[in-house]
Amino acid sequence: MPELERDAGRLTFKLVYYGPAQGGKTTNLMQLHDLVGAEMKGELMTLETQHDRTLFFDLLPLGFRAPSGLMIRFRLFTVPGQVAHDGTRKAVLSRADGVVFVADSQRTEATNNGESFQNLAENLGRVGLDLERLPIVVQFNKRDLPSILSEEEVRERYEGAPWPLMFASAINGSGVVPTFRLLLQGVWRQFASEFELDTAHGLDEATFLKAALGEAQ
Repeated sequence: MPELERDAGRLTFKLVYYGPAQGGKTTNLMQLHDLVGAEMKGELMTLETQHDRTLFFDLLPLGFRAPSGLMIRFRLFTVPGQVAHDGTRKAVLSRADGVVFVADSQRTEATNNGESFQNLAENLGRVGLDLERLPIVVQFNKRDLPSILSEEEVRERYEGAPWPLMFASAINGSGVVPTFRLLLQGVWRQFASEFELDTAHGLDEATFLKAALGEAQ
């Protein structure tokens, strides 16, 4: 559930990038930091160790001010992909308002992708979130590498799934912003009515997306 601080005039959305180890979650956030021109953009904070670049999480804060004066903030997190850090994954996932699942397009990673998505589903249940209602985008990353699943194969495997599919090469920025845009679209559609984003704050879907991405109005 987004955090509304009425006294501060601030609404904060928590968005989480989830997926298998070394799938490109951190790279997505790094590219977003460079590519998104949001009105308010903090520094990307990354916790690194010798053996695991995202032992805890990365955090990228973005935001803008609505026509009503309400401050809209997005706090973007990644989770560690390693199984040993499942407790941390649950902690970061808690109270998420939207998720990008970053899958690895390489054929050799199909099993890891499946296990990681199953872990996402299980952990959502453990932290009290509904897989069917939460805005989710599935991104197949690393399209620049050889020996990857074709788009047709991916679509066939996910046929019937309710989540939008995106294809990306985060290392060069391809597909990163469109993936984020789809997530923001899902977030607006999920929460706009509850928080009166359009009626009270002047944020219809198009305005919300343009402001969040720092695009010209």
